[in-house]
Amino acid sequence: MATLGCQFHCRMHHISQNVKAKRFISCSTNPPQSNIKVIINGAVKEIGRAAVIAVTKARGMEVAGAIDSHSVGEDIGMVCDMEQPLEIPVMSDLTMVLGSISQSKARAVVIDFTDASTVYDNVKQATAFGMRSVVYVPHIQLETVSALSAFCDKASMVSTGSV
Repeated sequence: MATLGCQFHCRMHHISQNVKAKRFISCSTNPPQSNIKVIINGAVKEIGRAAVIAVTKARGMEVAGAIDSHSVGEDIGMVCDMEQPLEIPVMSDLTMVLGSISQSKARAVVIDFTDASTVYDNVKQATAFGMRSVVYVPHIQLETVSALSAFCDKASMVSTGSV
């Protein structure tokens, strides 16, 4: 949906000692801004369900995928006890969802609530598809954090085309 933006402008013109003000209004149509697509990994966990609800209420974001090994095939909106279904089924295959979203060329982010044993591979997959990751994994080992940090440093050096 395109939005109409209007602004009031005032320009002052100096002609010797006389000052004349010209006032005008300019209106322009702003191109539609696409929402950031949010993929929630670990979507059926309590924190994942809270994230689904928060993203659906946030401006500029939309749930684009729900990944979990539980409730596969069920609508994530219904899993979260929302009034209306989101028409987004819970999927178990992160790679399939990442591939589907990346083909749309939309801006996307993965929020990962999984566990310490899978988070490194999840971040690598998201990065391979050109997506950023936000990770919340309790009890993560320091070695995993160090490995993720090193990987992200390398990925940001490779993917940064211009400053």
